[in-house]
Amino acid sequence: MAKKEHMNIVFIGHVDAGKSTTVGRLLYETGAISEQVLNKLKDEAAKVGKATFEFAFVMDELKEERERGVTIDIAHREFESAKYHYTIIDAPGHRDFVKNMITGASQADAAVLVISVKDGIQPQTKEHAFLAKVLGVNQFIVNLNKMDAVAYDQAKYDELKAEVEKLLKGMGYKMEQVQWIAASSYAGDNVTKKSANMTWYNGPTLLEALDKMTVPAKPVDKALRLPIQDVFTITGHGVVPVGRIETGKLKINESVVFMPSGAKGEVKKIEMHHQEIQEAFPGDNVGFNVKGVEKKDIKRGEVVGPSNSPPKVASEFTAQIVVLNHPTAISVGYTPVLHIHTAQFAGKFTELLEKKDPKTGQAVPGKPDFLKTGDVALVKIQPLKPIVIEKFSDFPPLGRFAIRDMGQTVAAGVVLEVVEKK
Repeated sequence: MAKKEHMNIVFIGHVDAGKSTTVGRLLYETGAISEQVLNKLKDEAAKVGKATFEFAFVMDELKEERERGVTIDIAHREFESAKYHYTIIDAPGHRDFVKNMITGASQADAAVLVISVKDGIQPQTKEHAFLAKVLGVNQFIVNLNKMDAVAYDQAKYDELKAEVEKLLKGMGYKMEQVQWIAASSYAGDNVTKKSANMTWYNGPTLLEALDKMTVPAKPVDKALRLPIQDVFTITGHGVVPVGRIETGKLKINESVVFMPSGAKGEVKKIEMHHQEIQEAFPGDNVGFNVKGVEKKDIKRGEVVGPSNSPPKVASEFTAQIVVLNHPTAISVGYTPVLHIHTAQFAGKFTELLEKKDPKTGQAVPGKPDFLKTGDVALVKIQPLKPIVIEKFSDFPPLGRFAIRDMGQTVAAGVVLEVVEKK
């Protein structure tokens, strides 16, 4: 049996659209979780008065596990289809989740946007779809869920599909790259099995749509870049940083540097899914042990690179941003929180260079005085603490970011130029 190619998928969408149930159903029907586990979750769900939530509990039991810190595979679930080996990145749907979503979506090869046909487009539907786009997720499935709640009515499906198409087109999605599914995850329609309730629907099931995706080329020829998600101290292993390799390879006995701290050491051990490996590649979530590095030296947000090609620490950078949702206006001096790879930092807008027409991408003549919701612009930003930032064109996952303020995502962008800190 040849090893299947690996895909990372993120499920996004409004909080009650049915993401967890979709994921639970997918895992159950592909055999990634057993009947016993599902029955146990069914009982638990009934006990807490959430009788239809057994599938959702599949992903949500992880929350417990996360708080206890038992496992290193944080919020990732695996399953296999005939074609691929998938890792699901769970992006919880609440407001505060956006930073996880940014960490999640920037790791995803594809996104499934779940929308409830009953509730239609919600504010977070828009925010998530847009973030996925700006964060460079190009393969997209729209799962129009809860068809059972509208009696499997084709007119309801067609109407919502047209609205969502209009929304996505406006964000710059290419419609020929989007797949559409009419589903009911709770009832099991069109998740992995064709629905008998929608004879009018001739599209794929969710699983078939996932299998039509293509695995992006792995940037193994680039220098190693591995943003740290967490650092554990594990008995018998010492200090174990955990993260996902974005570019390059991580090899045993290689000499590496953590930036911005500058801590250096030698890689002694690499583990993936609790198995020791000799080298790891882009897309791999790994835990690894580095000789000569103390836990106090490194933390989440640091980026590992080879000693001879260290990750760039920025004194300033130029970016293209899209203002998603700002209550007033953004002008020079504005200092929100930026989220990039696994790091967050305060960044100060030092210059607004130009505005672009979001529909054509052409520059608008003259320098803008301020930016408001809907604007696309080139700006200069100065990080107020040392942080690793790379050009999007060199290292895409380290060159896209979100801007948060007042508990919401106000803008998102990609890095075009970096001025390195001396």
